[in-house]
Amino acid sequence: MLEPILAFLHISAFIGWIVFATAQSAVCRAAWFNSASVPRLVRLDKILWIATAFVLLTGLTRTWLGARGFAWYWSNPLLWAKFMLFMAAALLQVGPTRAYGRWQAALDAGGALPDEAEINRARKPIMLGTHLVALIPLPAVFLARGWW
Repeated sequence: MLEPILAFLHISAFIGWIVFATAQSAVCRAAWFNSASVPRLVRLDKILWIATAFVLLTGLTRTWLGARGFAWYWSNPLLWAKFMLFMAAALLQVGPTRAYGRWQAALDAGGALPDEAEINRARKPIMLGTHLVALIPLPAVFLARGWW
């Protein structure tokens, strides 16, 4: 009974992660950017980091308490493929998080918004991360079926 619950929690966390990463990429668009975008991005970013942590925690819990056991999961190259894609996507979030903090500070200090080039620099890693995340289900489905 534990395995389906762990799977549900992990998949739900993953879907939440995708939703908030996608929302961030939609808001961080130079053509639509205004003073309301900055606090919205800061809020979305906080939720995205919570979702990222939940994906990691539920995934680790599945490897520790899951039906196949810790040794099977961690010796499987498909898990490592999932983990590397996850880590790459998570690390791509760091730059935009820092940019949002700078933008919020500038907005609070005097209302200055970032220029189009800076918005695009923050958006590129978000877009790359969301595309990497889209690849994670491929090794996941093979892993779930015991391949390798």
